[in-house]
Amino acid sequence: MANLNLNIAKKNTYDVIVIGSGASGGWAAKEFCDRGLKTLVLERGRQVKHVEDYPTASKAPWEFEHRGTVSLADKQGFSASGFMREETKHWALPDDEQPVVYEKPFRWTRGYHVGGKSLLWARQTQRWSDYDFEGPIRDGFATDWPIRYKDIEPWYEHVEKFAGIAGFNDNLAELPNSLVQPGFELNCLEQHFKETLTKVYGNRWVISGRCAHLTDPQEIHFQQGRGRCLSQRQCNRGCNYGGYFSSNASTLPWAAKTGNLTLRPHSVVHSIIYDEKKNRAIGVNVIDANSHEMIPFYAKVIFVNGSTINTTAILLNSTSSRFPAGLGNDSGLLGKFIAWHNYRGTANASFDGFKDKKTAGGNPSNAYIPRFRNVLRQETDFLRGYAVGVGGGRGEYSKQTGIGDTLRDNLLNRQLGNWNISAWMMGETVPTEQNHIRLHSDLKDKYGIPQIIFSCDWTENDVKMVKDFREQMQEMFEKAGFQQIRTADSKSAPGADIHEMGGVRMGKNPSHSLLNEWNQLHACKNVFVTDGACMTSTGTQNPTLTFMALAARAANHAVDELKKKNL
Repeated sequence: MANLNLNIAKKNTYDVIVIGSGASGGWAAKEFCDRGLKTLVLERGRQVKHVEDYPTASKAPWEFEHRGTVSLADKQGFSASGFMREETKHWALPDDEQPVVYEKPFRWTRGYHVGGKSLLWARQTQRWSDYDFEGPIRDGFATDWPIRYKDIEPWYEHVEKFAGIAGFNDNLAELPNSLVQPGFELNCLEQHFKETLTKVYGNRWVISGRCAHLTDPQEIHFQQGRGRCLSQRQCNRGCNYGGYFSSNASTLPWAAKTGNLTLRPHSVVHSIIYDEKKNRAIGVNVIDANSHEMIPFYAKVIFVNGSTINTTAILLNSTSSRFPAGLGNDSGLLGKFIAWHNYRGTANASFDGFKDKKTAGGNPSNAYIPRFRNVLRQETDFLRGYAVGVGGGRGEYSKQTGIGDTLRDNLLNRQLGNWNISAWMMGETVPTEQNHIRLHSDLKDKYGIPQIIFSCDWTENDVKMVKDFREQMQEMFEKAGFQQIRTADSKSAPGADIHEMGGVRMGKNPSHSLLNEWNQLHACKNVFVTDGACMTSTGTQNPTLTFMALAARAANHAVDELKKKNL
């Protein structure tokens, strides 16, 4: 029996274990495999192979049985069924897979399949600046980041070169330039809005949002088997051309080609194994999703990239005599300071002009206004600020009057309508200790893992920010000569826009944080967290580019430390 156990342990031993196969986990795996380490990637969901497992990619509307609508029968067992479409229902998560407890309303979007939410993301890739990294220390809320822009800048470049970013370099201090391929141009209405804001304000810039799409593929992208984006705007079905970056199209196949990758789907991580004699983590307990068998896997280094909430929950569930409140939780802050982005504010308007113009083709990106509030100084009654997404266009409509031939002709003879423009806020929420997750002491899921309790809510700061967004968009739209201006506060539940962050935050002081400047647990140096859980603050930019850069940076540091025998 002893020999059998030794053989199993040897078979299940790797240099590195990466928990999660999404954007940050894929990058960690790529870096480790490139540097020769035998790497096990654990994914709790099913296998999704690039192209092969995109059943609805490039399908025309008439090829769907219900033209995209999901039948009532197929919605059974999905509480978020109101958002389901035939085009993307294969990504939907049934309620019984992972029940959770919401003490307060929260909307948690999960991607339980190989590639995770890298198949579902909005692909916006704006860099952070020191205005973002220094936000907490400037206004005294949250703890100071242990890194600055100069520390992550070369890793932004590293990720951008491999992933491929379309956009323009706008030379703005608050939004550093990127390595870009040709971007998607603003249309005439967006250009008009840009010129108006530049003239009236002088510090509010409408730019084309940078996005992870290939517009001029280079040799490194052809080596990945990827091609140019065709602007189909069906990205969340999966892209057969690899036109946008995902783990499935890019980092995971690349890692696999090295011969160093083992990818194990249907692997629900229960906890991280801590050896109190060695004072280090030695492996991961995995529950096979099909057999429900508990299987240990072992490694010298463990990267936790299960996405913010699950990463935090795994650490909370990794208890021992040394860490009774969760792995690395000497500060007592594990699970606290959960934050997200504030997308509650929206604005819409019409424009009676450009009658001789219309849009043609697709644009997978959108216009973007970088943060302009509280950048150089505190100027409002709320902390931090917000960016703004902007989209303008001219739609078509059909008259639905008449009968017989008249109705048919009216329906087929589509007319151009007015130009319309919409805007949505992307606000920074300030992390608070009250916003947290924890594990239920009694309730468990079907794998025997404690259910997650969410206790998160908006703050007065968030409400004030929405109010300011609505006032500023009203003013800016008026300055641009737009009509029928409407602003709104959706009052949506926290988490509705997916970007959860925090719970295992980075910091300089172990008493105020859990991770150091290299994303290592202060109290367990061979465990790293490089997904959204590590974030000390949220910024206003879509965060995935920063997650990927942090993952690549930390992975290379881990390899260097292994070579020095420090891990």
